Amino acid sequence: MQDLLQALTNGAFLGAVFALAAVGLTLVFGVTNMLNFAHGDFIMVAMYAGFVCWSLAGLDPLVAIPIAAITLALVAILVYAGIIRPVLGSTQLAQMVVTFGLLTFLRGVIQFAFTATPRRIEDPIVGSIRVVVGGVAVTGAQLVSAAGALVATGALAWFVHRTETGRALQAVGEDAAGASLMGINSGRMYGLAWALAGVSTGVAGALLINNFGIDPLAGASFGIMSFIAVALGGFGSVFGAALAGLLLGVVQGVVGLYLSGYTLTAALGIYLLVLVVRPQGLRGSR
Repeated sequence: MQDLLQALTNGAFLGAVFALAAVGLTLVFGVTNMLNFAHGDFIMVAMYAGFVCWSLAGLDPLVAIPIAAITLALVAILVYAGIIRPVLGSTQLAQMVVTFGLLTFLRGVIQFAFTATPRRIEDPIVGSIRVVVGGVAVTGAQLVSAAGALVATGALAWFVHRTETGRALQAVGEDAAGASLMGINSGRMYGLAWALAGVSTGVAGALLINNFGIDPLAGASFGIMSFIAVALGGFGSVFGAALAGLLLGVVQGVVGLYLSGYTLTAALGIYLLVLVVRPQGLRGSR
């Protein structure tokens, strides 16, 4: 029983970061109706941004969160302006090819710059913290990662649903032509959606570097879990993606306790079950 409680706790804390990562992906889809298959590699780049801040300037990953967020926002804006905007009106196949090409490019650049050698942050500020409650242990890295992810996810959800600009984002996602008639610049909203997704991946990457090592393929698993969370929560639903991310983290923790090699299989199984019962996802409408 103690092991199960520990697995549930570990999964919940990891799920909070999954939720933040998934929210960025679903936001881009909800506004632009385009899936970014390089999303996981944006997280990987953010993790390397945190690593560079630590290795060159001695900055702890927590201190580097704003730097990683701004860096990934700028990367996302450049990606949108350079290669995404020209294909927004193209076929889904063309969009997939472009984002898969971006995925390959990002991995190649990182491997060229840092080689394929795994890297890890040594002695982060929260590394020595360990809290035990009722026999369940929680590390400082888990606490900070979960808290930071929940705050960032909540802030992003508030911005999208409670501000005028956020409502403009939603309007463009629902009907870009109609939003244009109301004076909303669809192109700017598309760019903003990518920038916000960049911020979310930047924060997620800087938080994850406290718990995980990195290499050029580090983003693959996080990308897959983000896609499952978005599909499970409902494409375009910020709250659905966040809820699904938390759920997937718990599932990964519990399944990892008993069948460590089948965590991804379990996540896919849950998604397929929801797909049968509710095809639009937990909170989706399309």
